[in-house]
Amino acid sequence: MTLLPKKRPTWIPVVAAMMLKDSRVLLGQRPEGSSFAGVWEFPGGKIEPHESPEMALKRELNEELGIVAEVKELCIASSHTYGDVNILLMIYKVQYWTGEPRTLHHNDLKWVELSDVHNYDLPEANKKIVQQLISRV
Repeated sequence: MTLLPKKRPTWIPVVAAMMLKDSRVLLGQRPEGSSFAGVWEFPGGKIEPHESPEMALKRELNEELGIVAEVKELCIASSHTYGDVNILLMIYKVQYWTGEPRTLHHNDLKWVELSDVHNYDLPEANKKIVQQLISRV
């Protein structure tokens, strides 16, 4: 019997923004036709091979919301598995940006009180860290 070498899992690095405005945070509703359509998320996306996490988040926020953001410190990093897909999620604090966030990618955008974020239908990767994230803000 020949043992095949185990395949290493594939990891997808993802960045997201905890955009703060007073005591509220911005959530975007994922568009129809995307994975997790209709679910609310912190805006962001996948890191491209040539990008740092901060560069990727600035790009994603410009593409998704039409803003130029100042990406601050990393709030939290976490991993999560969706079946065969593993993600490394990095959430950064974003307090300053130029422009008004618009729905260029999402179905809807909402400014949500920090204490109410857990009441929204979030992806599992976000649900498991939302309390830690809020306590760090």
